[in-house]
Amino acid sequence: MGKIFWRLFLAGLFVLVPAWATFLILSTLFRTLDNLVGEHMPNPIPGLGLLLLVLLVMLVGVVATHVIGRHLITRLEHRLEQIPLVQSIYLTLKGMTDVLNFRSRFGRTTVVAFPFPRKGLWALGFVMGTAPAVLQVATLDRLLMIFVPTAIHPFTGYLAFVPEDQVHPLNLLPEDAMKMEFSAGLFKPKQGWLDSPSG
Repeated sequence: MGKIFWRLFLAGLFVLVPAWATFLILSTLFRTLDNLVGEHMPNPIPGLGLLLLVLLVMLVGVVATHVIGRHLITRLEHRLEQIPLVQSIYLTLKGMTDVLNFRSRFGRTTVVAFPFPRKGLWALGFVMGTAPAVLQVATLDRLLMIFVPTAIHPFTGYLAFVPEDQVHPLNLLPEDAMKMEFSAGLFKPKQGWLDSPSG
């Protein structure tokens, strides 16, 4: 009974925390924009703050998807990560909001276990595909590209090139694998997750 309660609690927490944090941030941005516009207009237009918020988000989206914009954002994030208090808050929030992008990035990949970073130790990873021909340096087996997430921000990590015969597919949904990462192992998947998936 306790395990069921804990599993349901964690599942609800993983949904509510990023959603609530996103709501608070967006509502704060909306109120700030609405107040700024209202102060400089004799007759404030209802909903103008919301329109400006949508435009701001779209503008940031355009910058974030552009090569130069991505470089600038990466540099800004690097600077933020050097400020102790800001670092912990920013990385935590970024990790939570990245959960919303999880399905589009890893939702269709296979979760595997393989020896990493050395023989005798094991890591969970996501198969991202077969390594390009130019990188197929193994003579006996083809190499797979496997993404190994790291905490506290599981959307950063290592890209490992692993011989296919060393990779063990798991009966584990990508969502559950990421829950294990976010909870540092506190989340317990259903029984049998170490078995190879059927079919």
